Amino acid sequence: MTRRILLVAHPRRPEALLVAKGVVRRLTALGIDVSLQAEEARALDLKRSDHVRIAAEEQVAEGCDLVVVLGGDGTILRGAEFARSADIPLLGVNLGHVGFLAEAERENLDDVVEHIAASRYSVEERMTLHVEIWHCGQPVATSWALNEVSVEKAARERMLELTIEVDGRPLSSWGCDGVIVSTPTGSTAYAFSAGGPVVWPQVEAMLLVPNSAHALFARPLVLGPDTRLAVEVTEGTAGSGVLWCDGRRHVDLPPGARVEVRKGVRPVRLARLTSAPFTDRLVAKFNLSVAGWRGAASTGERQAAD
Repeated sequence: MTRRILLVAHPRRPEALLVAKGVVRRLTALGIDVSLQAEEARALDLKRSDHVRIAAEEQVAEGCDLVVVLGGDGTILRGAEFARSADIPLLGVNLGHVGFLAEAERENLDDVVEHIAASRYSVEERMTLHVEIWHCGQPVATSWALNEVSVEKAARERMLELTIEVDGRPLSSWGCDGVIVSTPTGSTAYAFSAGGPVVWPQVEAMLLVPNSAHALFARPLVLGPDTRLAVEVTEGTAGSGVLWCDGRRHVDLPPGARVEVRKGVRPVRLARLTSAPFTDRLVAKFNLSVAGWRGAASTGERQAAD
């Protein structure tokens, strides 16, 4: 049976399109079909053929066994929508700056294609968040996030008044710029910029990170994976808010709106090409200094020391 790969690239970034053309050429030469959205196919000047399938967004992932994304974290988060919907792994190749969600860099593309062709990759599941928005006791919208759910003020000149609830009990109220509810995957993204901790991806937890809160008790919190968290926009205040999921999907939040967040039922599956530990990724992506590190002494050295 012929394999099919969904390729996702930024259709308005010349660098991404140039790389995408090369990847399509290499994969199809190996007998692997490539599926593309119509907008990206036009940008790549590709037509339907025996090995190139062009489809609308709703059908583009059908029959695919892997999503390959060429771009930065924003493009990878777009690819994650397809991967989660079709329940297939996602493999990101970084063409951006940090690219924390990417598994490989542009200079490793030849190796990436070889791994794809041989199905030589492992799959790692990443926790997601499920979010429901309510107003006046009525459901307004539902969504999900791989990185974070953020509640932010809609007007720059006004603070947002929020009340936080954990497992059905009120925790605290803040005047703030907003609050971020993050997964461990998202702990190196927006939550990190707001002062949250880095959480290793194998830890199942939810992070609550206040953003510029005017309060004494406004430290980041790490909550259990079964926590049911709620954020309420205080009724009767002038400020309204907006909810963002991964910076891609948004819902307006009038005063009195309630945002409920819990662990998502369906994870996002990331394809891994190596077994390199998260510590090495952290050091490389943030360019951390490890000068002076010698590592643990060998068994023989320890015995000699004893």
